[in-house]
Amino acid sequence: MITRTSAALQSDSTSPDDPASEAVPLTPRQHRQDWQAQLRDAVRDPHELCRRLDLDTAWLGGAETGHALFPVRVPHAYLARIRPGDPDDPLLRQVLPLDRESEPVAGFVGDPLEEAEHRPRPGLIHKYRNRVLLIASPACAINCRYCFRRHFPYAENSPSRGQWETTLDYLRQDTSINEAIFSGGDPLASPDRRLAWLAERLADIPHLKRLRLHTRLPVVIPDRVDSALLDWLAATRLQTVMVVHINHPNEIDAGVADAMQRLRGAGVTLLNQSVLLRGVNDDVETLARLSERLFEVGILPYYLHVLDPVEGAAHFDVPDAEAVSLVETLRTRLAGFLMPRLVREVPGEASKTPLA
Repeated sequence: MITRTSAALQSDSTSPDDPASEAVPLTPRQHRQDWQAQLRDAVRDPHELCRRLDLDTAWLGGAETGHALFPVRVPHAYLARIRPGDPDDPLLRQVLPLDRESEPVAGFVGDPLEEAEHRPRPGLIHKYRNRVLLIASPACAINCRYCFRRHFPYAENSPSRGQWETTLDYLRQDTSINEAIFSGGDPLASPDRRLAWLAERLADIPHLKRLRLHTRLPVVIPDRVDSALLDWLAATRLQTVMVVHINHPNEIDAGVADAMQRLRGAGVTLLNQSVLLRGVNDDVETLARLSERLFEVGILPYYLHVLDPVEGAAHFDVPDAEAVSLVETLRTRLAGFLMPRLVREVPGEASKTPLA
């Protein structure tokens, strides 16, 4: 079993000045590893990615072209779930750069959600009336090729401790805000002491009720769910909701299932949002298996997003009419509580726009 001492040192070594916290015990697991080491050791070179997955060298030129636009980053824990030698593997398609990413496509832009219009403070995005999004980390554990923030100006939105205080003042003054959302990048790429400090400050704001985290890290590196993370999640007075990002049932292995069990044990509500992606999950059978598998490991399907039209990702697009048809058929296969809501995010609208 990992103790508080070892887990805290692993998770928090980069922020020794932040407030400390005591952790709840973890379920024993033989091969738990330092998540920060796994983050550092991720595959970051298209040559290595192709070599490790035994891909034909014909893919290398496109991988180099796409990598130059948006770097490769794939943790080994995720890499292990990809079928070697199969360029059509649905997990590989999410992380393999292609030369098509350099082709300009009308309507696909750098800031598809026009987030630049909604940043009143560094690291703060305020699009919806009662909730705000905080860029808790500029880093990701994995670079998904369809990421709508692949061109986001993170250098301008990585607040210092003093800048966070300014953001917190913004939240204190607007009593209509009842939910704060940790996002990024991936918020869980930040050390736990830093996240715990921010969560504690948010909990001191009386009108805040919920803390939501949008993250892919417990999926791509399940060992991220360690005792230090569980401690501060369990300690906050705020209701905690974690929205993970899983697009295909093959992403859920035993390690992911174990991580979700530990999060639920800390009182975290688990939801999933997927993106409908050409060649990954654009068929009823895959979407049905995904919903069933999510529920098996304690995650409720939440949103199925159509692709945000970000520059470099047009080859993943599924037209709205096709998406609606898929979901209508899916509804005949699944119980209502297993049905994700098909939505598009339209810049300037007061909420997500349902499509079906």
